[in-house]
Formats: sequence, structure tokens, C-alpha cells
Amino acid sequence: MFKHAALAFFVGAVVATPLVHADDVDRLIRRANRYLAPLPDTMPGAEHDTAERVSLGKTLFFDPRLSVNDTQSCAFCHKLDDGKAGMDNLPTSPGAQGQIGTRNSPTVLNAGWQFTQFWDGRASDLADQAGQPILNPIEMAMPSEEAVVEKLKGIDDYRTAFAAAFPDAADPVSYENLKEAIAAFERTLRSESRFDDFLRGDKAALNEQEQKGLDTFIKVNCTRCHDGPLLGGGLFERLGKYGEYPNQEDQGRFTVTGDEADRMKFKVSQLRNIARTGPYFHDGAIADLAEAVRLMGTLELDIALDDQQVDDIVAFLGALDGKEAEGN
Repeated sequence: MFKHAALAFFVGAVVATPLVHADDVDRLIRRANRYLAPLPDTMPGAEHDTAERVSLGKTLFFDPRLSVNDTQSCAFCHKLDDGKAGMDNLPTSPGAQGQIGTRNSPTVLNAGWQFTQFWDGRASDLADQAGQPILNPIEMAMPSEEAVVEKLKGIDDYRTAFAAAFPDAADPVSYENLKEAIAAFERTLRSESRFDDFLRGDKAALNEQEQKGLDTFIKVNCTRCHDGPLLGGGLFERLGKYGEYPNQEDQGRFTVTGDEADRMKFKVSQLRNIARTGPYFHDGAIADLAEAVRLMGTLELDIALDDQQVDDIVAFLGALDGKEAEGN
């Protein structure tokens, strides 16, 4: 509904009650697999990653020296500690110089499986995305790619690490290699959940209410947009198909393309870890997950979901939560 070195994410065992009968749960698993899928083992582009690139990317991801005043790292907005699930839980985020951004910072967990990056799709992949906030004047505010490279070349450890990560490069410390290294690290941020076990046939992986929520999620056609392994992240969709979203100031993909058909179109956000990645929507305007579910029913499905349906769907969405490993 809406709204990475190697790391793995797992969820503990859950005592569950089947939906009604074992045959009913079997049918639900089969039906869910028509629209949804377990998380793949690796992200696109990972075949080129090495331990050295991942290690460099992790160091860069957590280094505030990538900002103009050495105060803000990528991890400042995309937190990987304290259960933050790859974002900061703010409606919109402050930049290195105190300015507030205009869009909600999405999670970096599982992000490499999305078909494009940012709410408006202006970045084609993780590497493209990684380079943009560093130069954004409202975010990390470095003045130019050349300034970033000059800064990194002045640090002995980075000259050594870049040479190890890109041994064939004539000039290893480059902005393109910085982006590729951060992307390599982010491709390790894979957050698997109990729902993956369920899709693979473990009937006890979801409890009865979570199963009912999945059943409702499919029946009311949330899978029209929230499908695939991420339950989203695979297309642009108009926010407000059957009604007007309250905030019309940000016109979404239209700001990138200028095409009238793209007004109020945003990338459909992935739902993995959604219970921990509020507030919701591109503007972070909705703090409560149940409220967000109800609003999506109205605006995108033209359905007034009742309280039980909302409660069940929210319970199911909680089963998409991955548990972070320590030491991130």
C-alpha cells in the first residue's frame, strides 16, 4: 500500500495458527505466489562486487566527511542501527547545513531490487542514486564531484582502499568508483522476513490474523501495484486514482519529465519493513500505518476498508519485517 560488508537479515520463530484448514493455507500460499515472490539471493549488479568494494562502500556510507562540513553521512538519513530499518523515521530529513528536504527518506534495505530510485525515478540504479545526495545543496551539499575526489585523495586510507577495490583503474579514486562502491555495500542490505518462509511453504510462518491479512491484501487487489519480491518498487502510479491526495504541492514524476501524464505519479514504494519505516508517503504526512492503509484503500482502490480488514492487513504487513544483524 505505500509506502546493505555483507549483511543478512532474519526473523525469529513465530508460533502461528493456520488460517482455517491446512488446505486453505496451501491455497493461500499458491495464490500469494502468483503475485508475490520470496526475496532473491542477490541484487542486480552484485556479480561485479568484491569484498574490497563492499568494505570501501560501507566506510563511505558511514563517513560524514562526504558532506560539505563533515557532519553528515549517508547513514545519517538511512540509519542501519537501533532498529531503524534503513531510514530515519522523520517526515522529511535535515541536511548538513540544517535545511529540511522536501521528501521522505526511503529505506535503503532491499532497495537495489527496485526498478528505479527516488520517489520520482530520477536515478536509474543504486550507483546513480548514491552520487546525488552528496552533491545536493539541501542534503550533503558538496560543491562538485571534483571537490569530493580531492577530499578523498587527501586521505591515505582512502587512496589505499580505492586502489584495492578498483585494481585495474588508472586513477582509482574517482566519483564513479565512489558511487559503485557505495552501491556494492547497499547491495548487501538484504532483509528477509517470515513472509519469505511462508511463500516457500512454511504454513506456520504467519499466524492466523497475518494469513487473513494476506488474503485480504490479495482480494482487495493491493497486489495491483504492490507485487513481486518487494511488494512494490516496480512501477510508477498516480497517487490519487479515485480521489485527491491532500498534498498537491509535490507533483512527483512530473518534476522530472514535464509530461502532464506524470502529474502526481510516484514510484510505488516497497512494503518490506513497512511497519518500521514510517511516516508514510513521499511527504511523510501519515504517521500511522493503519491510517495509511485506509487512505490507500480509498484513493487507489476506491474501497472503504472496514476496521477488521485494516487490522488484518496491518498485521500481515508486520510479517514483512526483517530483523537486522548486530554491528551495522
